[in-house]
Order: sequence, then structure tokens, then C-alpha cells
Amino acid sequence: MNLVQDLLPAETAMGTITLKVGDLARMAGYYRSALGLVDLAESAEGLYLGRPNTPLVHLAPAGGLKLPARSEAGLFHTAILFADRADLAATVASAAQSAQAGEGRYVGSADHLVSEAFYFTDPEGNGVELYFDKPRETWNWTTSNGHRSVTMDNTPLPPQQYLTANLTEDSVRNQEKAPADVGHVHLQVGDVETAENFYVATLGFERTAGWHGQALFVAAGGYHHHMAMNVWNSRGAGPRKDTLGLGEVLIHVQTVDEAGALAERLDAAGVGYHHTGAELRFNDPWNNKLRVAVR
Repeated sequence: MNLVQDLLPAETAMGTITLKVGDLARMAGYYRSALGLVDLAESAEGLYLGRPNTPLVHLAPAGGLKLPARSEAGLFHTAILFADRADLAATVASAAQSAQAGEGRYVGSADHLVSEAFYFTDPEGNGVELYFDKPRETWNWTTSNGHRSVTMDNTPLPPQQYLTANLTEDSVRNQEKAPADVGHVHLQVGDVETAENFYVATLGFERTAGWHGQALFVAAGGYHHHMAMNVWNSRGAGPRKDTLGLGEVLIHVQTVDEAGALAERLDAAGVGYHHTGAELRFNDPWNNKLRVAVR
């Protein structure tokens, strides 16, 4: 294969995140009231919520399962991307109100230089990031040893000042109509080197940043990151048990040929998968379930 075939295409994007939930009614209520999501579809497999025409979260009932330990591999957070600061501020405000009422928890905020982000957890402990991307032309990229990296950091982003500057009556009134996407998914893993071998060398993401050997950020098409992996709570973690929390990560590609090229890379790496032609299903080294589907 040539280099282009070995990389995921630039148009690669994240899709709906599936969460296995113990209390479907409570979790659905949280995602509606705290995050301003609306019901899009319901079946025996659970409830899909999102913004108009864009499913963001699939809540799959799994009442017989236990919550994962904090030290286990799995989901660190799902990051929901907003088109402008006012739309982000509206959802930060509603999520903060839910946290004050005891539903979910506010974790913190940061200016990452490429984005502005606010962090919460839902009632079953799944991490949620709400964020806005700064214009790409303001991102700073550096090259070292042939590797291109984007500069990210954690600088203060006071929530109340942000809401005062950006929250509008229109954004609050039209919250459920405002567009949003799953911008990236951040996982807990056992070690960063294995994560890089799998997500970069095998899947075909490009490494865009690291964090002191404790975290890895990967992307397609020059984005700051579509996925990330860290060991902050989970260093040394082995394969996941079947627990509440992360059910599946969905990644979208544009063509059947792109899915086929990925299948060839999985074959070459000895990774087992199920391939229908339009989608691939496989697990990462920690049994996090991944699905790559033609959009």
C-alpha cells in the first residue's frame, strides 16, 4: 500500500456514541434536560438522542450490568462539538443547572488553544465534554523528527465569564434546534504505546499530539483530534469486562473502498473483524468496540 491508502481519509468523522445504561429513564432525562438533546428514534435496542437529523448518543438498556471501576479501560468522555460559542454556552448553562440539581456533575473547563471546553459527567459517571473549535487558521502546528503536532494546552476558562460573554436569549430559546456533532471520543486505556500501535499504525489515524507519555491524540485530515487515549486513571488496565458505560464507538468513512482498505490493514495486523461491505466491527486491545461505517 502507498501512504495515502495507509491513512484514514481526510473526511473521516466520528458518529453516534453508544452507552450501556442501567437506568434508561434517568439517563434519557439527563441528556434531554442537561444537554438539550431530542429523541430521534426508539426501538428494543434503546433510545437515540441528538440534535435535528444528527444522532449523537444511543442509550442501550443494560440493567443487569455493573458500573465499571475508575481504573478500568473504557470511556473517558464523549465530546460534543458546537457550531458557535452561543450554542455551546446554552448547553453549558443547562448542564450546569442539572449539576446543581444533583443530576450529573460539573468537572471543569479549559481553553485548549485549539478549542474551548467544559467538562461534566452524566448520572452514571460517563464523561461529557462540550466544546467549540477555534478557527483552524489559528491552530499552531510544529514539526519534529518528521512528525507534525498541534499545540494544545490547558489554560483557564472561567465558566461564569464565558456565559456572560456568550449566552444569548436566542441560543437558549433555540437550544434543541442548534446543530451539534460528536467531535471526538476520548478513551481510557492500559498503555499509550499499544494505543499508538493500534490507532495509528493499524487503523490509519495520524498522531497529532502527546502528553508526557500519558496521553495520545490522533486524527484524520488535519483535525486536532478525532480520538484520544490516556492512562491517567487506567495505567496497566487489561481488556474490559462487560459493564455499563461505553458500548460502541462509531467512525464514519465516505466510501466502501475506504472501508475495504481498512479491512486490509486489520488483516495485515492480525486483528479480527466482521465486515459486511458497508461497515466493519472490531475491538481495540482493551475490548472497546469500534464500528467503521460508510456514511
